[in-house]
Amino acid sequence: MAVLQIQAAPFFASKNRAFWNLQLAGWGAAFLLRAVSALANQQPLDLLALILVTTITGFSISLILSVIYRKLIHQQPLVTWGLTAVVLMVAVLLHASIDAWVQGVYYAGSRETTFAQRLIGLLYLPLTLLGGWSALYYAINFFLTVEQQADRLERLEAQATAAQLAMLRYQLNPHFLFNTLNSISTLVLLKQTEPANAMLTRLSGFLRHTLIAEPGSQVCLEQEIETLQLYLDIERMRFEERLRTHFEIEEAALKAQLPAMLLQPLVENAIKYAVSPQEEGARISLTARVIGDRLRLTVEDTGPGVEDAQRLAGRDLGDMRAALAPGRPVSTGVGLANIRNRLAQAYGDAHLFETRSEAGGGFTVLIEIPYSRLDPLRDEALQTPGMTEKASSPATASAPPRASSDAPGTPAEDTKVVPLTPPTRSIGNPA
Repeated sequence: MAVLQIQAAPFFASKNRAFWNLQLAGWGAAFLLRAVSALANQQPLDLLALILVTTITGFSISLILSVIYRKLIHQQPLVTWGLTAVVLMVAVLLHASIDAWVQGVYYAGSRETTFAQRLIGLLYLPLTLLGGWSALYYAINFFLTVEQQADRLERLEAQATAAQLAMLRYQLNPHFLFNTLNSISTLVLLKQTEPANAMLTRLSGFLRHTLIAEPGSQVCLEQEIETLQLYLDIERMRFEERLRTHFEIEEAALKAQLPAMLLQPLVENAIKYAVSPQEEGARISLTARVIGDRLRLTVEDTGPGVEDAQRLAGRDLGDMRAALAPGRPVSTGVGLANIRNRLAQAYGDAHLFETRSEAGGGFTVLIEIPYSRLDPLRDEALQTPGMTEKASSPATASAPPRASSDAPGTPAEDTKVVPLTPPTRSIGNPA
């Protein structure tokens, strides 16, 4: 049986209810305090009626003040505080006048005091009570106004972040389509219709898979690898044995949350600037490990690298490689810049994004983000059928059908469990 989770509502969720609760509690406490003081001083019990009338008078006058203050609180500060002081003085005089009259009736014949004497003697009590009530009224309303503005600002910032993430996410599909359609166009010009048709089929499968995820959504690493394998199936149609991949994924990292389509631009960049320029191609490695409360993702390639990373620090990887290698593909500036922006939007200062280049070639992108697992209730719904202990590839079960079993550019992938601690899964064709 499902258990309903009951959460306490904030005290000021209903301002009207909170006002009446505070009114009753405050004036009730004032009556109780004066009544206990009178009884402790051995005053007659009928004096409690006088205290009750005085308390009801203060309660009623405070209701009138609340109506007036509600209008004044939205005025200019000088108008608000000036009129508040005037209204408060009038209210205090009214309260003290009623108290003086009631006491005159109560003590008639036993005390010989004039109305003016009683009025002056009783001013301190209503001034204290109504002055404190007014200060509390403005303080609470000021607090609620600040809290409301902070909530509105937080919602606006969340909406702006979501819009930014959506914009960055939408950049990826045109960026990817530009490169893939160029490859298909080349195959068509070369009259290689079968590979072109197979690439179109896999492209449709990849886009169908990626469009399921909403912009800015979080997916588990297992799903991200499946999407990546669909993309690699397309690229292997172009590069065949020149494209070699190897994945080492810890079991603990498979359910880690990360922004959707985070890895594909990194691998695409490595293909563009490591595999494509070299006749022998290159090897792309992906490593995912959980280190404490952090998820570390590493994408490495054996391409030309960047000999002058210090001089060109801060520029996009594609821009750096194009600058050092004239005649190679020119970067659109979307790949790594997009990843940087998405990580900054999603994690702020809690993420790490680094690029490294070795002297002998090769390029490495290192990402660290806070480690968090998907909600256990969503794990089963998000479980990918292709990623099981005995699966040969994350994309095996869900990849679109190939044009033929011996289609060019689709070498079989090897999957093996690497004996590392903690357990690590290795996927790829490292040959």
